[in-house]
Amino acid sequence: MNDDLMGPDDLAMLGARIDRTNELLHRMLAEVAKTPSTHAIFVDAGYLYAAAGRLVTGTEDRRAFDLDAEGLIEALIDKARSIFADSRLLRVYWYDGARRRIHTAEQQSIAELPDVKVRLGNLNANNQQKGVDSLIRSDLESLARHRAISDAALLGGDEDLVSAVEAAQGYGARVHLWGIEAPENRNQAEPLLWEVDSQRTLDLEFFKPYVSRRTAATYDASSATRPAREDVRFVGAQIAAKWLAERGRGAVVELLPGHPYLPGSVDQDLLVEAEGLLQYSLRGQADLRRALRDGFWEHLQAQY
Repeated sequence: MNDDLMGPDDLAMLGARIDRTNELLHRMLAEVAKTPSTHAIFVDAGYLYAAAGRLVTGTEDRRAFDLDAEGLIEALIDKARSIFADSRLLRVYWYDGARRRIHTAEQQSIAELPDVKVRLGNLNANNQQKGVDSLIRSDLESLARHRAISDAALLGGDEDLVSAVEAAQGYGARVHLWGIEAPENRNQAEPLLWEVDSQRTLDLEFFKPYVSRRTAATYDASSATRPAREDVRFVGAQIAAKWLAERGRGAVVELLPGHPYLPGSVDQDLLVEAEGLLQYSLRGQADLRRALRDGFWEHLQAQY
């Protein structure tokens, strides 16, 4: 608009509008300044167990070591608090795999921790996670798009996470990659390292308090009295009752179609627990192991 064509009243009105706009901008900036930054922690449990297990105990086999998830999560929260000093925690997202997405007892206990959200992908027959990366991307992108977080600490190493990082960054969030010290070579994909806003490696001393190798119980079958088949069958039923109480009837429904076979992880846990109760090794005792499985199955089937 040409100022020569504007009268004094028009100029005054224009000036008032500009002042009003400036006032609104100042208020908006003041509100933004008062709003604290928010961060979240995203943990790929598959990477965590494999890398931390190898670092501390020399093996990636989850059955060979124990992880104090509650203590470790607290340590991760404290680490984030020291890095993002002027930011508040939204929550910790814990991504893991489970057969048919049914929580294990361990995963359930983690889900019950304060400020922790457990998200499950599938676990295939080779114990490989499927769908976890897409869950991480979905959460990262959604939280960044809705301005729910300004910073994301991502503990992972898979190249497939690159798209998750790009999606979050596209909405203005900063993504900070946390890794686990590798005894040899590197356990994080280079394209992922290139894409993130910062990198940090957590070392052996960080994980030592939370990862410990399991002590394998040994039983001398030659000096112990061999249990009767009915005793072993009864122990199988006892363990089934405990298993049912921990996992619920829904887990039984998922298990029944596989009868008379048990998934490898369930069968292994059944064997270890039975040996502890019997104080007798069932290795190489095919007839007693069949009795153990029979007792386990009979109790579960009796519930339906």
